[in-house]
Amino acid sequence: MKDKASKKSPTKDEVSTENKEKNIEGVNTDNQDDDYVELSEENMELSVEERLVLIEQKAEANWDKYLRAVAELENVRKRASRDIENARKYALENFSRELLSVSDSLELAADSEDLDIESLRSGNKATLQLMISTMEQFGFEVIDPHGEPFDAECHEAISMQPSDQVEPGSVLTVFQKGYMLNKRLLRPARVIVASDPKK
Repeated sequence: MKDKASKKSPTKDEVSTENKEKNIEGVNTDNQDDDYVELSEENMELSVEERLVLIEQKAEANWDKYLRAVAELENVRKRASRDIENARKYALENFSRELLSVSDSLELAADSEDLDIESLRSGNKATLQLMISTMEQFGFEVIDPHGEPFDAECHEAISMQPSDQVEPGSVLTVFQKGYMLNKRLLRPARVIVASDPKK
């Protein structure tokens, strides 16, 4: 019993003093993971000067985090702006590269001196087919609705003409083909629509 009594537990004042020292020494402003230095009940027992030091350290840590966040936000904004600018400048790069083969084909035909009508027509057809094939690679679709029912969303009627060749309300003649890009209308097909010949 005497041994137990002789081992004195620390008094409240000693514990308080020890906690004050730990609280002041334990604040690490370099650690960015500590969001706040909490003012616990033990910290409230600190003197005004000691609490002021803790609050100043907390304020400095928060100010540092604020500056880092602002800098990071500015960097993200600049990167996004640069990416948008590059996308606008080079969006057609792949398409343009594929069109070069069409341009080369036309150039060869233009530079040739001894071309007859038949070979010229054949070369034009081949170049046109190359052009259409290139466009299809990039999501272009040709709208050639000859004989199909008239569709106001994809066709533009320039006139109506009585005909018994196709059903009334169908496309009789395609005056100018239309085009879609990735299912979005670029240009409607300009057509002549058949009407009932009996009227």
